[in-house]
Amino acid sequence: MDSSQVAPSSSAAAGKPSFEFKKSLRLMKSYTWFAPAWAFVVGAIASHSVHFDLFGDPAGTLLSVGRIAIGTLMAGPLLTGFSQVLNDWCDRHVDAINQPERLIPSGQVSPAQVRVTILALMAAALAVALFLGLPVFWAALAGVVLAAGYSIEPLRFKKNGWIGNLAVGLSYESLAWIAGHLAFDPTLSSAGATQSMLLAIIYGLGAHGIMTINDFKSVIGDRLLGLRSIPALYGEAQAARIAVIIINAAQLAAIALLLAWGHWIVAAFIVLFIGMQLPQQIQLIRNPTQPQAVRYNIVAIPPYVWGMLAAAIGLG
Repeated sequence: MDSSQVAPSSSAAAGKPSFEFKKSLRLMKSYTWFAPAWAFVVGAIASHSVHFDLFGDPAGTLLSVGRIAIGTLMAGPLLTGFSQVLNDWCDRHVDAINQPERLIPSGQVSPAQVRVTILALMAAALAVALFLGLPVFWAALAGVVLAAGYSIEPLRFKKNGWIGNLAVGLSYESLAWIAGHLAFDPTLSSAGATQSMLLAIIYGLGAHGIMTINDFKSVIGDRLLGLRSIPALYGEAQAARIAVIIINAAQLAAIALLLAWGHWIVAAFIVLFIGMQLPQQIQLIRNPTQPQAVRYNIVAIPPYVWGMLAAAIGLG
């Protein structure tokens, strides 16, 4: 056989693994990694057990920073990536209506690759969590269970917008925050541990509203397939009002707790952050459309997560 005929085939085969990896990476949706990774960092800060003394103890500082980096890898690319690929696989029929160009409904990625990606991400996430400590492992395992319950029949929490959004909020925000705290304070013995846990839950509940806004993008397919997301159940106009009420109720609850604990300055900052969100909230209520929902996510979500960080810092 002529060697010139073999070379192109060998080159194509050599390039295939890289191309397949890129597909798996696309399924993991890197833009979704930020929220849980941020929440993990916030939880670590809330523990007030992170060692940072760059000049006095560079080795101890490096260990703490490295631990945070490993934790964000677990919470973001691994756990969130796992949940995204799993959800896309279980949503392939809905996506065939809403977004048929996606990798799975369009047939650009094989079922075998999807399954391998899901299992590899889950195993890697739990292994990293165990490295960070048994308490972190249990928090990560709870996140895996919620992700599975959200997407997989017969539970499929996402069939009901109230339950599904709650599962996502608690896993993406609350559990990630708790895992970050446990990575540095595994016995919850720090002075503000109870306060940190309460704020983690409150901000996770507030994320329910953020998920409602995110559901604007799939309302047509949700209605056709009987998925009872908040926009599909009540219409976009009412869903926008519900989302704003939930988001603000969570932040007001955080402010009330911080005031009760004597953290007046931090509470004032969160009031300021709510003020930064209000214009976009008003616009969303007046114009409850998908483009406005996208704009809300870009402009109004950052002040919400800045409030999380301010609350964590203020617990010290």
